[in-house]
Amino acid sequence: MFGNHLEDVFGGATPMATISDFSRARPSVPEPEDTGRRTYRTVWISDIHLGTKGCNAELLIDFLDNVDCETMYLVGDIIDGWRLKKKFYWPDAHNDIVWRIMKRAKRGTRVVYIPGNHDEMFRQFTGLDFGGIEIRRAAFHDTADGRRLMVLHGDEFDAVMLSHRWLAFVGDALYTFMMGLSHWVNVVRRKLGLPYWSLSKMAKHKVKNAVEFIGQYEEVVARAAAERGVDGVVCGHIHTAEHRMFTHSGKEIEYWNDGDWVEGCNALVEHADGTMEILHWPDEIAAREAEAAEREAATAVAVAA
Repeated sequence: MFGNHLEDVFGGATPMATISDFSRARPSVPEPEDTGRRTYRTVWISDIHLGTKGCNAELLIDFLDNVDCETMYLVGDIIDGWRLKKKFYWPDAHNDIVWRIMKRAKRGTRVVYIPGNHDEMFRQFTGLDFGGIEIRRAAFHDTADGRRLMVLHGDEFDAVMLSHRWLAFVGDALYTFMMGLSHWVNVVRRKLGLPYWSLSKMAKHKVKNAVEFIGQYEEVVARAAAERGVDGVVCGHIHTAEHRMFTHSGKEIEYWNDGDWVEGCNALVEHADGTMEILHWPDEIAAREAEAAEREAATAVAVAA
């Protein structure tokens, strides 16, 4: 239903009018009853790339169904306009993600959406609040323990995006091919009972130039945060979840990248006391399933006794 509306968007219709339909929709996979969700003060997620086959929608739905928060930052590339303009793809699971996010805003969670380069068509709505979702070019977040963090997607500091936009589109095509290959690898792994594994993430960490680019990017973003007088920065864009410390003009600056939901399936969270950590959701699911199996085994032993 809403896939057709989004197809109209990328043919020229108004994005905001279309997305409003999601608030009146019903998800194909119902949201489960609250059975003890984890609660965080803040959650940051980015680079979901809805509208592509590489998006790990099922994992993100599981995350949204098991985690709650006071504030959620959507740190860019939530919808992949680049791919949707070339070939339309929008399964029901992608509707379900948008529905869950909008439902969360209606329930009182502060949701801040900072569009990235792949969903830059929404940047024209910067400053507007829509359906309980604040659309901002960037934001500042104060942690519970008093740190001030700058929040932005991060493509502003990508030399390829700034100087050679055409090269960014070529890289996107190659990346999409890698995502498709990774998808089929994981189809086989699931049939063999093996956990999720990212082919592209492994390749990225093996290629020297990619590693050097990531390091330079992190340093540039951290320096920009220091120049703006904040204590740290949270960004996305490069699909590499990370926490690093940098020193600029004698001051320590925190760099956080919340990862993505294509390769790593990560989220950055802030606890009630201001402590922050990166969650790798496939590992969280594996741990949860292992605990459930242990409980079942213990129950079986108790019954047998």
